[in-house]
Amino acid sequence: MTSSENTALVERVGHYYVADHTYEVGREKVREYARAVQDYHPAHWDDAAAAELGYSGLVAPLTFTSIPAMAANQKLMQEVVVGYETYVQTEQSFHQHRPIVVGDVLTTDVELTAVRRIAGKDMITITNTIVDQHGETIHTMHTTVVGVSAEEVDPQISESVAKVMMHDVDILSVEAAAADYVKTVREGEPAPLSQAGAIRTVGSRSFDGLAKGDALPVRHNGLTRGDLVNYAGVAGDANPIHWDETIAKLAGLPDVIAHGMLTMGMGAGAISEWSGDPGAVSKYAVRLSAPAVVPADGRGDIEYGGKIKSLDPETRSGTVILTAKANDKKIFGMATLDLRFA
Repeated sequence: MTSSENTALVERVGHYYVADHTYEVGREKVREYARAVQDYHPAHWDDAAAAELGYSGLVAPLTFTSIPAMAANQKLMQEVVVGYETYVQTEQSFHQHRPIVVGDVLTTDVELTAVRRIAGKDMITITNTIVDQHGETIHTMHTTVVGVSAEEVDPQISESVAKVMMHDVDILSVEAAAADYVKTVREGEPAPLSQAGAIRTVGSRSFDGLAKGDALPVRHNGLTRGDLVNYAGVAGDANPIHWDETIAKLAGLPDVIAHGMLTMGMGAGAISEWSGDPGAVSKYAVRLSAPAVVPADGRGDIEYGGKIKSLDPETRSGTVILTAKANDKKIFGMATLDLRFA
């Protein structure tokens, strides 16, 4: 991307719209997503287990938000953030004001909140606000990706991507997008934050048995190309660097890599298993430092661990550092979760 094209994109910061359609959270979709991120906490699968923790239905895994967000962001990536052949995720944060449960009807808004040029790369941040049927914001999600243009990698990537993308994905040229572009911005105030998550009695482990520096149990999640293809379909992530070896290498990657959201979802599952309640997390922030390569021989593996960073006895809450390694290399530069404890 040229400097003038980058300037044009910077001028689009603040572009905002509300997704055309609401998203109704279904029972089987929650289970399907939980399976895709290998999260077998009973509250995602069994109504009685969810009810025991105080939920009105099956509770969605923390990163489930990425499904309506991915669908809502498609228009932004096709019509506003243009000139790139692919994207590589670098940072992600989830703010869970209350857990998503079966029966919720979600409205998703989209805002281009930042474009930064760092070391010759365009860092693009998108904010999604998820509002429920009661008009309250229940999740806020910030996603930062690096835009990769054909000039930065193998020029063949343009033709190759076009051959493998889904039939309904239409990437506009920079020229076409510039000709048709009209900036829209937020009008009025955002929907109020839900307070339900903050006042709900959590079913997580007792605060009294915890100490700063306590180590989290080590957990391993295996990954195959089949897992990546399944996650791509469940989450609606059509980026071919996660399932097409040729495209991944043309993009400058060593091989097919796992979705950042997938590795984060598995990490959130590790924390839910340890804490006892998926709804105990109020914030989950991750900086991705290296991709998790998944070879064709099925030897992909992520090792999760971590420790308690801090504890607050007044609020019976704390912050946990989550670590993740693939092939003995750290894939999370820094990952933290804020949780409430019983």
